Amino acid sequence: MLLAVALVVQPARTSVITRLSPARARRSWTTGPGSGRADAEDPLAVATVLDLLAACLRAGMPTAAAVGAVAPGAPARLRAALDRTADLLALGADPAIAWSAPAVEKTGTPTEFEALARLARRSARSGSSLAVAVGELAGQRRATVEDEAAARAERAGVLIGGPLGLCFLPAFICLGIVPVVIGLATSVLGGGLL
Repeated sequence: MLLAVALVVQPARTSVITRLSPARARRSWTTGPGSGRADAEDPLAVATVLDLLAACLRAGMPTAAAVGAVAPGAPARLRAALDRTADLLALGADPAIAWSAPAVEKTGTPTEFEALARLARRSARSGSSLAVAVGELAGQRRATVEDEAAARAERAGVLIGGPLGLCFLPAFICLGIVPVVIGLATSVLGGGLL
């Protein structure tokens, strides 16, 4: 009991709440010191942001508020584009202008934003629901990430074949084929058949 109190009371580099947080533990495990993954981007982050945007829109939030609410969770390049669009929409800009690519040209528009902007402009013109289309876009992004992961796994299987062949083929020849050939040659040449 005293040990638990001492751990909580003892001053440390991080606060007690931060040390006890499960999210902190998960983050330190995946991006721990020396792992080299501190700046790695989650491949499903864009799909998650799009799912959250679709959920906000289905719940009845205005588009500007929904985009502004999900922008902080987006990857950096997408976040900048979403923040700028949310600000323009909140100021009352025309949706076609707010979602246009020149509005976010300085941030380096990611392709995910271009697809979302295309859907939003179409929705603003026609009056159709944006939530369903954004949900479908999230599903497409998730399928793309899954296909890329499967392709990387298949590529790894092919790349592993070379070193395995270089290691095991000589061993198989030395330990499997050579003794059989020597045994046959000894019996054929030594037995007087020739």
